[in-house]
Amino acid sequence: MVQRIPHIALPAPRLKGEMSLEEAISGRRSRREFRSGPITLEQVSQILWVAQGITGSGGLRAAPSAGALYPISLYLVAGTQEAGGLTAGVYRYDPQGHSLEPILEGDVRQTLARLAVNQTFIAEVPLSLVITAEYERTSKYGDRAPRYIHMEAGHAAQNVYLEVEALGLGTVVVGSFQDEEVRRALGAPAAHRPLYMMPVGRRV
Repeated sequence: MVQRIPHIALPAPRLKGEMSLEEAISGRRSRREFRSGPITLEQVSQILWVAQGITGSGGLRAAPSAGALYPISLYLVAGTQEAGGLTAGVYRYDPQGHSLEPILEGDVRQTLARLAVNQTFIAEVPLSLVITAEYERTSKYGDRAPRYIHMEAGHAAQNVYLEVEALGLGTVVVGSFQDEEVRRALGAPAAHRPLYMMPVGRRV
């Protein structure tokens, strides 16, 4: 019998923050310089929830999805215990349980940085999010399916941008990387194709 690794429960997301939406939009920037310091598990929880968390009956999520098919999967790469006290490794976010499923042990930040044309800051931040898509889940839309998936990934990424700003953190969308090699580094299934990488750290 294969032993099932227990998921890591995340703190319940807050529905009211200290910064208004308008302030977050005004302050939102792509940031590639970060300072050292921890990110709390509560902050990790908020970031994951705004990207793909359950927000309504029937499993509706924080980012809209064509036909409510939700082809997006979110992976979290933690490098040190400065990422909410998480052990270095790769985790997959479970929206239904608002929890993290451990996928791989070990620090893969250097690998991600190398696969993203040596953008070294990826290896230095406490965590990175990788947004992947399962294109087959939206196949009923035919030739327009990829467009709908890319729109959905953009919705999720913008939610992350604004929440990170509201939390006093920083991030940037990284789109230049070796897709298949990143997927393998994450231990993700072949159908989960990486679209976005978002390193998250304490902004300067």
